[in-house]
Amino acid sequence: MPTYDYHCQTNARTVEVKHRISESVATWGEVCARAGIELGETPADAPVEKVFTASGAVIGSRSLGSGLEPPCQTGGPCCGPGGMCGMM
Repeated sequence: MPTYDYHCQTNARTVEVKHRISESVATWGEVCARAGIELGETPADAPVEKVFTASGAVIGSRSLGSGLEPPCQTGGPCCGPGGMCGMM
């Protein structure tokens, strides 16, 4: 079963939980139930956000779209200067 990290802005905690891809988790109460931890002082209905981790960096799902077009679509080189993709 896949593992996902969820962040709660209400308490600034990020918790790892396992669930099926087809399932969704939206509240702190759901995270706590799946992780087997206490709610603490955080309301069960506090919203949580799935986060994606890569190389130690945490990126929130709301932050993924930069809104910028890739260089190839703006007329710029696709792979850096000259479009050589690092080839000499």
